[in-house]
Amino acid sequence: MAKSQARYWLNFDAPSTRQPLIYLLSKKFDVVFNIRQASISESMGLMAVELEGEREVIKEAIAWLESQGVSVEPVEINTIEG
Repeated sequence: MAKSQARYWLNFDAPSTRQPLIYLLSKKFDVVFNIRQASISESMGLMAVELEGEREVIKEAIAWLESQGVSVEPVEINTIEG
């Protein structure tokens, strides 16, 4: 299978900001993540990440994040360059 790379906005609700979800993501799924931008508070969080890995594994990782209360949206190219 071919490697894939995609960028996403992760929107965390208040309960999910208190969980080590990115750590757990890295343990559960064979994906490489790169945090490009983040703003986290007690009440909400917004994070831009790049995920790299097998396409199906990335889909599973996204589904898992959503099951944890994280809203996941694709990032348009060049939105978070730099």
